[in-house]
Amino acid sequence: MKHSHVCMLGGLGLALAVMSGTSLAQAPAQVNTQVPGYYRLAVGDYEVTALFDGYNDLSPKLLDGLTQNQIRALLARRSIETPGVQTAFNAFLVNTGKQLILVDTGAGQCIGATAGQLSANIKAAGYQPEQVDTILLTHLHLDHVCGLVDGQQKPVFANATVYAAKAEADYWLDPQAMVKAPAGAKEFFKIAQDSTAPYIAAGRFKTFAAGQSPVPGVVDAELEAGHTPGSTTYRFNSQGQSILFMGDLVHNLAVQFEHPEVSIRFDVDSQQAIKSRAKVFSDAAASKIWVTAAHLPFPGVGHITAVDKHFQWVPIEYGPYKRAAKVPMIE
Repeated sequence: MKHSHVCMLGGLGLALAVMSGTSLAQAPAQVNTQVPGYYRLAVGDYEVTALFDGYNDLSPKLLDGLTQNQIRALLARRSIETPGVQTAFNAFLVNTGKQLILVDTGAGQCIGATAGQLSANIKAAGYQPEQVDTILLTHLHLDHVCGLVDGQQKPVFANATVYAAKAEADYWLDPQAMVKAPAGAKEFFKIAQDSTAPYIAAGRFKTFAAGQSPVPGVVDAELEAGHTPGSTTYRFNSQGQSILFMGDLVHNLAVQFEHPEVSIRFDVDSQQAIKSRAKVFSDAAASKIWVTAAHLPFPGVGHITAVDKHFQWVPIEYGPYKRAAKVPMIE
């Protein structure tokens, strides 16, 4: 009787499946979407949110200082065999409790379909672009300033004041500099000028000199020239913890930590860029602070450690935003 009862139930299930037009073995449809591009961590009393704007592929041929065979060998150690290396565009929000500060704005509409996700990910992270009151630019390359405006050159951050180092603004925003620039570089000057224009017109673009802070008491700014004349790092300190936003001091994870002497052809002064990178890497490794970078794999947050004359990138591990108590160690 038990066997007959089981057979009857199995037959009934099969009949219902046939009547409904489904198969018992049919899998649900694939979702084909990724999680929103944000990651959050606490630094003292500050809430820091990494934001993914998108990515681009950079050719290893842009790197100078090693042979292409040596560079390819370093890439192969990370299983990178593709012609180009996927390179993220990361930006970062810092909520101090009094200000909502955005560090860099991504590539916006300037790269193509693989970028321009910053506003959507700000919203996914629980904020709105109009809530941003301060924007700190590490430099004025297109993949850091294009996100300031939309496709109609209207400001994306309606209530924000934008800050950049005076040396950087003097270089990129001077109309005469664009006239004197090589033909292949004129477009980059125009993009910087077009992206900042609505903020300048509204009186919401400001510069600061070396040694000054754009937000006194909140952030320390250091000129780290080389990649561009006014490339700047920003360090936030809260309750004994620090996080450093180092912009474009590194472009390639597989190569430039092992060999910080390798430059990239986007550098205005490659030798100075190498010196700045070595200095910042050494200081960050010694102080063991959190570090962020615009072009390391998302979320672009981690620590730098020193090993002999080389460095290593130690990315942040996924975890809860805050822990109420220290998790006990299992021995």
